[in-house]
Amino acid sequence: MFDFRINNKEYSKVHFIGIGGISMSGLAEILLNEGYSVTGSDAKDSPIIEKLRNMGAQIYINHSEDNVVGADLIIYTDAISKDNEELIKALSLGVPVVDRATFLGALMQNYKNSIAVSGTHGKTTTTSMLSTILNRSTLNPTILLGGELDEINGNVRLGSEEFILTEACEYKGNILKYFPTMAIILNIDADHLDYFKNMDHILDTFIKYGENLSSNSRLLINADDINSKKVIERTKAQVTTFGLNGDWHYTAENINFSSEGYPSYTLRIKGEGLYNIQLNVMGIHNVYNSLASIAVAHMHGISIEEVQKNISFYSGVHRRLELKGYFNGTKIIDDYAHHPTEIKASLNAIKNSTKGNIYCVFQPHTFTRTKLLLDSFAESFKDADKVIITDIYAAREKDNGLIHSKDLVNAIMDKGSDAIYLGSFDEVENYLLDNVKENDILLTMGAGNVYMIGDSIIDQNKEKEAV
Repeated sequence: MFDFRINNKEYSKVHFIGIGGISMSGLAEILLNEGYSVTGSDAKDSPIIEKLRNMGAQIYINHSEDNVVGADLIIYTDAISKDNEELIKALSLGVPVVDRATFLGALMQNYKNSIAVSGTHGKTTTTSMLSTILNRSTLNPTILLGGELDEINGNVRLGSEEFILTEACEYKGNILKYFPTMAIILNIDADHLDYFKNMDHILDTFIKYGENLSSNSRLLINADDINSKKVIERTKAQVTTFGLNGDWHYTAENINFSSEGYPSYTLRIKGEGLYNIQLNVMGIHNVYNSLASIAVAHMHGISIEEVQKNISFYSGVHRRLELKGYFNGTKIIDDYAHHPTEIKASLNAIKNSTKGNIYCVFQPHTFTRTKLLLDSFAESFKDADKVIITDIYAAREKDNGLIHSKDLVNAIMDKGSDAIYLGSFDEVENYLLDNVKENDILLTMGAGNVYMIGDSIIDQNKEKEAV
């Protein structure tokens, strides 16, 4: 098993293949802060890479086998293909070569308390919500986040070696490389079917994750999820439950929504009474996310009174129902949702906060996910008044011709929703400029670059106002 002790500097020079990724950059920043020599490569420049440069990293744009020469340890991202020339060269050098998840799992062992947030949906939101609570406490945690959070000025917070908080993705079975002192499982759903064979394979992975936890560790799990019982039955960890629909340890009662769609509720903790919670983010799904965040903070010694205060400062992470601006009275929101369950939750969250129509621009993410979850996607847009589907964002995949965005449009229309296909962003933007009206909501949605549509419309509006 790969071992990494951050203080002994066994590996003085570390090279990251794909250093610009949100998780990879966070790991690089931790090592830079600890005095390591860090190099890295990526296909393109970015503000994240520029930040690492300013911290002292040497970064190469584009990959070359020369980039890895001289490194004592080489870390690569899942997004890198097996025929990447740097990876091939790295494997030939005889120095340790590990994937991102293996390194993160080893890094976590350096901290007295390691908190890992897993689940098919809500990882970034829950981690950022919990980050806001912990950041305003005395715990001084180190934080690795899969998004940009203003509370910590980015995607990483450098704290003490007492606490580390990180997301834990199940893709490629990566959660099996983590052994946290506290594991959080938010939900278990079908996704990443380019790797997982089926839902049984996904569930088996989470069960194995639970089995890997020691009797000294803790598991916080959403007991409303139908798959949670099997994980609970097989783990040795100390189990704490949360949810809305049972006699769980942390539950929410008397849920109400403001005119903006923000929930408030009564928090019930077994044996400890009732507390009022007010959230400043939309949707019932964020009630679940908040229960998990509150439970973790409370179980690490933060008083409920402090939690109540700190969670009220959380107003969202970038690209999660993020209000970007306005255009002629139309509210423009961007959301990272790229799975049917997430789409339903986001649309439901904003449905009751608008007097006009909801225009949802969805950019499907990966051909595999679009094809295998087509029926579920078709059902997920019922709360939108108009759905505009762009071309599929390929990400790590190549187009094999088996699925097209037009197939999704047809499936959505078969379910009774109004949908059209507009392949290019220019077409989408022109359509929206001609159709959206005051009090409407424009929601750009997807894990790719669909947010650029809303940004462009807002920029045009600013230019017009400046004239």
